[in-house]
Amino acid sequence: MLPLRMSHILMLMFSLCDADVTCPADQFILNPPEVIAEYGQEVVVNCTSTDDDFDEIYWRDGTRQSEKNTDGSSISWTLHLSDWNIKPKCIIKLNESFECSKDLGMTIFKNPDTVVLYPIKHVKTTVEGTQYELQCDVIDVAPVQNLTLTWYRDNQAIKTESFTNTSTTPVSESSILTVSVNREDNKAQFRYAPELNSNTSNVFYVGVGDSVALSCGAEGNPAPQFHWTRDGVNMTELTGNLNVTHVNTTATYTCTATNDLGRITRHISVHVIKDVMAAPAVATPTPRPTPEARKVCPPTLTPAEVVVRFGDPASVNCSTSATDVLGMGWEAPIGGTGFVDPPTVTWTVERLQDWSINPKCYITLKNNHQCDAMPTITLYKTPDIVSVSALARGPMVEGIEHLLQCDIINVAPVQKLTVTWYRGHENVSTQRFNDTLVTPGNVSSTLRVTPEREHNGALYRCKTELHLGPKGPEPMPTKSSEPYTAVVHYKPMMQDCPTHYTGEEHKFRMDMLPCKADGNPPPTVHWYYEGKLINASEPLTKGQSGKYTAEVFNSLSMSNNSIDITIEYSPSFACDDHYEVEEKGKVGVECEPEGKPPPVIAWFKDGIEISPRHWRQQDSGKYVLKATNKHGTANHTLHLEVLCEF
Repeated sequence: MLPLRMSHILMLMFSLCDADVTCPADQFILNPPEVIAEYGQEVVVNCTSTDDDFDEIYWRDGTRQSEKNTDGSSISWTLHLSDWNIKPKCIIKLNESFECSKDLGMTIFKNPDTVVLYPIKHVKTTVEGTQYELQCDVIDVAPVQNLTLTWYRDNQAIKTESFTNTSTTPVSESSILTVSVNREDNKAQFRYAPELNSNTSNVFYVGVGDSVALSCGAEGNPAPQFHWTRDGVNMTELTGNLNVTHVNTTATYTCTATNDLGRITRHISVHVIKDVMAAPAVATPTPRPTPEARKVCPPTLTPAEVVVRFGDPASVNCSTSATDVLGMGWEAPIGGTGFVDPPTVTWTVERLQDWSINPKCYITLKNNHQCDAMPTITLYKTPDIVSVSALARGPMVEGIEHLLQCDIINVAPVQKLTVTWYRGHENVSTQRFNDTLVTPGNVSSTLRVTPEREHNGALYRCKTELHLGPKGPEPMPTKSSEPYTAVVHYKPMMQDCPTHYTGEEHKFRMDMLPCKADGNPPPTVHWYYEGKLINASEPLTKGQSGKYTAEVFNSLSMSNNSIDITIEYSPSFACDDHYEVEEKGKVGVECEPEGKPPPVIAWFKDGIEISPRHWRQQDSGKYVLKATNKHGTANHTLHLEVLCEF
């Protein structure tokens, strides 16, 4: 054994070694010290060590990590905020055996997709003295524990609510305001985000040089501010109405209405109808084609079919194998070539933007016979916007048909368009269009939804596809809307509730049952016993076994569910202390313990368990009765006197 003094020296050495590998609290300098950023953004973070005595410094987030810096005292890293559970930490490796780290505080937030205010029960007239319930649904927001919802009557704040949900990922929450209406509230206004008037037209057709009056058709409280653009270019008009004079070209006007509670956008298409005057036809004799002409006409087009995105280049080669060709060329408003020598001529456009273009390649033979060919040209444009909205305000209700609308803005050609609706990843509807308009237009697709409770929180989206045939681009041009989160209100019901349940006295409470109350709005649960409302958080006693009924209700309906409760309890005695029995009588006295399940009884005398069949004179004395079941044990001491037989 080491001497005591030597042991102290070794312990001191170990302590000093430990001290050498401990990172001081101020060794890390994180910049920024905490990240608060919106989901989907990128942020650059830096970690600097105040002490240069280490092997390497780097960042780590789960299985991902940055490059390791072995020469300098700092390291930077770009974080892509696409993971709600990101937890980056800066790590300093002191040597081969030891490293220390410091976590970077992270708060990733997402603004709500939608904030919807609506009455829980629709009434035509509100009567003074009655209570009126309003519900505000906040859809897809994170982190909800940082959310504060404030209700206003006119400009006066009347209620503020915070939320305790600790989820870091987006969720939806609701707040209910109960208003006791009085005469002073007549015409009182509650604040709400801008909303579009569905009666306002989104498409106008005008003649060249005509004027048109456009309306944003949006209202909100506070009154929204308006902003207009024309084909993406800002305009100076700041009201909800826009007068356009001397219209010459087709354009898309966008109005954005904004207040401090939200923003909404309307797209309005103005199409110019042009009068085309056809030149009078002049009858000219057509030369009879020769056998040679019949062999070479029409000319060969490569490719014969062209599918072009609006604004992209296009070209078609025209060729002939004839030997008696006087000349050839392309006739087109853009890319025409004039009369050129054979055997080939190419039509080329750097930016194809003419929706009605039909170029024609012609060949003139030396006998003045002429033949021509026209390529099939499909000019397409993907939508500017694809969006999903509800045609009715407020949440969906289980079993009641609800309409969703997919608006597709500025797409061509519409007859090649297919719209597919999805709920989650499930294809629920597909629609094609018969419109023969080749210029960009706006179309809508409506989905009829009869929601079920399982659809609450489901994500609906619509996806557009332009089916442009085998000559079209690969992959097929597509565009999807942002998801629409369905809020479905449904009747309450109790789930996972057994018909019988056994609990232990003083430990079991009704709120410990595996029953789950499901409903939206979230239901309230009341438990009743023998017709009386009880406190479900209070433990039950052995006298409270019986039938219990749960009443589950929300604003839509109410349901009942019954369950038989058995309360078990440990053994107990309620016996006398002295008993007389006759000699040779059967073993047993009138001392039975209570307990559930029924307890097992054992007799003890002088500490030894006995099991006599008949009493004898010498059996008189003190006995201990021990009753046992799964909940406990009870003892009872009694004196037994065996009477002599005469």
